[in-house]
Amino acid sequence: MPHIGARDGTRLYVEEAGEGTPIVFVHEYAGDFRTWEPQMRHFSRAHRCVTYSQRGYPPSDIPEDGSKYGQDIARDDVIALMDALKIDKAHVVGHSMGAATALHVGIHYPERCLSVTAAGCGYGSSPDPKIVEETRAASRATGEAFLKEGMAVMAPRYADGATRQTHKHKDPRGYAEFVQMLSEHSAIGHALTMLHLQAKRPTLWDMQADLKKFKPPLLVLVGDEDDWCLEGSVFLKRNVPTAGLVVIPRSGHTITSEEPAAFNAALADLIANVEAGRWMSHRPPQT
Repeated sequence: MPHIGARDGTRLYVEEAGEGTPIVFVHEYAGDFRTWEPQMRHFSRAHRCVTYSQRGYPPSDIPEDGSKYGQDIARDDVIALMDALKIDKAHVVGHSMGAATALHVGIHYPERCLSVTAAGCGYGSSPDPKIVEETRAASRATGEAFLKEGMAVMAPRYADGATRQTHKHKDPRGYAEFVQMLSEHSAIGHALTMLHLQAKRPTLWDMQADLKKFKPPLLVLVGDEDDWCLEGSVFLKRNVPTAGLVVIPRSGHTITSEEPAAFNAALADLIANVEAGRWMSHRPPQT
């Protein structure tokens, strides 16, 4: 199985398919490299598609030192992956935790991004500091629970969250596959990712000044039943000058696999417009 080395030597498992303009897919907290299979199959017909498991997610390495996890580290892992694969620029597509990372890549490495997609982005973000701290406390409790209870207990519990109910009821077969993949993860990896990345990363409101200067074309996607991310997605639309917003109806958090056709159509539209130089054609030319 192919691995590349991150800047600190952590090995990240990578899969590629197709040829053409590169697309790099960055998975969510409950996902791994397999999460993006509906996108890999679709977009690899005309693009070089890359999917990987983040550190802490098998078959990538699972560091047992909490200092090996964090938002800046996750951001730099994307760049290390692109460097190792000799990808100068790519469409960087992230979901949930991966969407936050994709935004940080777009902020700090805009020259490496043809575009950025942030799907299901905004968990833990709020203009209310009390809500932010409550969410971070819940994240810390979740991280500790993964350590104490293990994957066999925590995978079905975490998968059965409020914002994944539409997937559960609309597509029981797909939902069962999602739970099964989650159960194959590492409890230590999930715990340290939650404790040192999710519970500590800046909120979207913390990032507002940088988001107002965001350069790459940005696609924001969110399910209309994804209550944790709706407000954050609208915030991104209102603050990022290059942002376009797509709301997928009757859908929750796991939109990449819950509604792959709608997700793929929106992403294909972004890529086509960006590559034609037309993403911002709806606005008057800058003088």
